[in-house]
Amino acid sequence: MHKANSFEIISFYKFINLSNPKQLKYKLLNFLEVKKFKGTIIIANEGLNGTISCKIGNGEKFISFLEKTTKQKFLIKLHYHISHPFLRLKVKIKDEIIRLGKNNISPAIKTGTYVDAKKWDDLISDPEVISIDTRNVYESEIGTFKNSLKSNTKNFTDFPKWFSKNKKLMKNKKIAMFCTGGVRCEKASAYLIKQGYNHVFQLDGGIISYLKETKNKNKKWTGECFVFDERVTLNDNLTKGKYDQCYACGSAINEIDKKSPRFKMGVYCPKCKELTSNKQKKGFEERKKQIFLAKKRGLNHLGN
Repeated sequence: MHKANSFEIISFYKFINLSNPKQLKYKLLNFLEVKKFKGTIIIANEGLNGTISCKIGNGEKFISFLEKTTKQKFLIKLHYHISHPFLRLKVKIKDEIIRLGKNNISPAIKTGTYVDAKKWDDLISDPEVISIDTRNVYESEIGTFKNSLKSNTKNFTDFPKWFSKNKKLMKNKKIAMFCTGGVRCEKASAYLIKQGYNHVFQLDGGIISYLKETKNKNKKWTGECFVFDERVTLNDNLTKGKYDQCYACGSAINEIDKKSPRFKMGVYCPKCKELTSNKQKKGFEERKKQIFLAKKRGLNHLGN
């Protein structure tokens, strides 16, 4: 860790039965607000899922608090950055910690076989295995594992429909799934098992853990990994990548995109210029103005 990186980024999830999400929310908020954490935690009856940041030294305290409060052990993904990559702290209660939109899917009971990051390359090199990128199209288009099958969904709720249309590709194959941190492919693997598939595997800890453990030494991963914070993408070293973000559509954009006549900072990019109305574009223009004024006053604008 470079000494300039004075903030810890902590990612975690766990599918567990929570009888009182509201009580857990208040306990988490009381702890996190005092120590000035930022980021988002989602809580549901099926468990919790979060990525948060803090000054170095507070991460270990949080992990201890979380495990003591829930009486559970967590697989924690930890890396570092020069500042908070989030603007504020949010702890939300929802119906699902990652929304698939299917009833009676219980990863806490049955899920795919975990595959350690250091064994992942061998698994996806097996001709009997088909690897599936369960992430959305704007994530997989900037980075994925070689020869993987992209679901190219707009939202994770589209995954069951996509899988149903592509069942023929899975015939007589073992299925290996991956996502950013592990939570999506864990739920997707539970869904496939319920559909009758027996040989289902998932990358333990997701792409983040894979890059941290392997440094991508075999070059099975290509591109960068999209993350849902101001860093936008991470490279093989888990430091900020070469992409920025279009604040109109949320897509990752590079220098070529920014030089396009179809790009206007904060308003549209080549991927969304034709998809938004004039009214929406005016709204983005106004937001850009407010962001500029907030920065001039030395403040963070929450729409940024």
